[in-house]
Amino acid sequence: MLRGGKVGLRARHDDDTPILRAELFNDVDHSARFESGPWRPMPPDAKRASPATGGEEETVRFSVVELSGSTLIGLATLWGIDTHNRSAHIGLALLPSARGQGYGTDVVATLCRYAFVVRSLHRLQIETLADNPAMLRAAERNGFVREGVLRSSAWVMGEFLDEVTLGLLVEDWKRDTA
Repeated sequence: MLRGGKVGLRARHDDDTPILRAELFNDVDHSARFESGPWRPMPPDAKRASPATGGEEETVRFSVVELSGSTLIGLATLWGIDTHNRSAHIGLALLPSARGQGYGTDVVATLCRYAFVVRSLHRLQIETLADNPAMLRAAERNGFVREGVLRSSAWVMGEFLDEVTLGLLVEDWKRDTA
């Protein structure tokens, strides 16, 4: 398990899936905000908690747990891993009961350490909706820099929303963590 200050990132367990499905993916409005495609129902026997697709070799999925008690509080993903350009994207989703407690900032920090130290990546990127202040704060507190706004680029529940792109280079992360 990867340990942050408040959270641990561990492999997804089979018993995590029903919780994540019930509290994140069956919530159509919330799921539509963090998945890269439209919401779709999943059968109860689906192996993954998320309906998202993608090659397993380019995606690493974690369950997020509180260090005190090991309670499941969400999920984190390092996705779009490009070993040639040594880059990847970060994603996370917290259960409703875990939001607003600083866990997101710690999850981002822990994913950065995994990506830069364990995977030897050079660049990380986060894309989030412009109206997601929690993710913007978590990214910026970890040294991510706003690189641009993609106007009306995300279709979310009947409307187009702006998306913010943030980036972090390993040399900036090393300087900030020193």
